[in-house]
Amino acid sequence: MSKITTAVDLLKKDRVGFLCVILKKLLNNKIACVLKDDAFLKICFFSQTRKKLDLKNPKTFNEKLQWLKLYDRNPLYTSLVDKYAVKKFVAKLIGENYVIPTLGVWNKFDEIDFDNLPNQFVLKCTHDSGGLVICKDKSRLNMVEAKEKIELSLKKNYYWNYREWPYKNVPPRIIAEMYMEDPSCKGLLDYKFYTFNGVPHFLLLASNRQSKEKELSFDYFDMDFNHLPLVNHWHPNNMVDFLEKPKSFDKMKHLVTVLAKNIPHVRADFYEVSGQIYFGELTFFDMGGFLRIKPNSWDREWGDLIQLPNK
Repeated sequence: MSKITTAVDLLKKDRVGFLCVILKKLLNNKIACVLKDDAFLKICFFSQTRKKLDLKNPKTFNEKLQWLKLYDRNPLYTSLVDKYAVKKFVAKLIGENYVIPTLGVWNKFDEIDFDNLPNQFVLKCTHDSGGLVICKDKSRLNMVEAKEKIELSLKKNYYWNYREWPYKNVPPRIIAEMYMEDPSCKGLLDYKFYTFNGVPHFLLLASNRQSKEKELSFDYFDMDFNHLPLVNHWHPNNMVDFLEKPKSFDKMKHLVTVLAKNIPHVRADFYEVSGQIYFGELTFFDMGGFLRIKPNSWDREWGDLIQLPNK
């Protein structure tokens, strides 16, 4: 079946779906770079949700995240999404003992002195999401693949994906961090707190991150660690029967309120390793502001919790 025939069939069956396909192709084209942020986001929002983006009176969680991209441009946010610069911010507010130790920082992959790194470490790009290399045994690290992944990431500006403006001016660098693993799960459980006007309301627990046999799982909880009947579109919530409330859960909640103070919405991530809390990262626009969860009622319920500045 030709691409033309497929497109015609789609047009007959689903005109909105056909339009979404065309819009997605437009957004992936270089011409999208000339679009202003508001125009780009309106097109992107429709292609992702099949709904018009209401910027004059946003009501849902995803709508308000698009509004915040355009109108809440606190210059501090650029440092907060910088995986290297944010460590100083976190250390100042809650203490350096919550920061994962940095082993080095470089501008280019070829500058990394691997001889001085420990046998286990993690490489991260400071300016994006996905530029990550986990090394559990330095003697078995595929240097060619690692270099290719890191250098490809260094060339990208994460801002252009969904116009998440805090990333636009983050200097692209590489950092090495101490490898972290919780013996209780032979990996890391990622505790992601959704805060609204400085207050945490929901927790996303990401598990199976380092497992090749099991798919990454997302489970949602309230602030009493009660499991919520929410299902992420991308990842199932099939680990709830095996998850226990972390020992430092209440302490995490307190630290989150300190970091999120005076911010309309931000997701603050933590790890717990042998009872010790470590800061992960801050995310202002989860999934680029196109988070998909079932049932659909969550979008409006979470949106009601965001108080937009000057509105």
